[in-house]
Amino acid sequence: MIKKATFVISNTDYKKCPAPVMPEFAFIGRSNVGKSSLVNMLTNNKNLAKTSGKPGKTQLINHFLINDNWYLVDLPGYGFAKVSKSIQSTWEKMISDYLIHRENLVAVCVLIDSRLDPQKIDLEFITWCGEQEIPFVLIFTKSDKQGKTKTGANVRKFLDACFEIFGDEPQYYVTSAQTGDGKEPFLEFIADEVKEYYDSQK
Repeated sequence: MIKKATFVISNTDYKKCPAPVMPEFAFIGRSNVGKSSLVNMLTNNKNLAKTSGKPGKTQLINHFLINDNWYLVDLPGYGFAKVSKSIQSTWEKMISDYLIHRENLVAVCVLIDSRLDPQKIDLEFITWCGEQEIPFVLIFTKSDKQGKTKTGANVRKFLDACFEIFGDEPQYYVTSAQTGDGKEPFLEFIADEVKEYYDSQK
């Protein structure tokens, strides 16, 4: 359970991020996937992350300290944001440098829109994570926007695509920022990972 969530700092350079002494979970997804809404739902704070109907709102590496013992990191979305190619490439370098070099990063939480068939850009991103040996989990968003059968079918299609890439299915959670679905199982996963991180430091 998240009892306290505090904004700490925004950066464009992973080297200026907070000292890597606490476990860190990074949230990323295609522009307009509902990332800010999900972060606000998980933290019980509707104003923590800035929500916008305009894709590309998040442009920095944003650190939030959770319960004084782990970091939630809000990263810029990838693809489709209406920004110039030079800004897009700057974001991509900033994100990839952070993901590759951040030593206390426990997992990348990759947000996937559950309303859609598997998107090439999402599959390319998780393939890259696999190549870089960056651990990730999938969070399917907006599950309340269509019936459970449709959500289940789209999730299955994406997991099948993952199986074709990796020969395995990644860990995943189906969520809704509106109804709170998936919140408890996902926060349990984080709590377990945080405990494991600190146990490994002993």
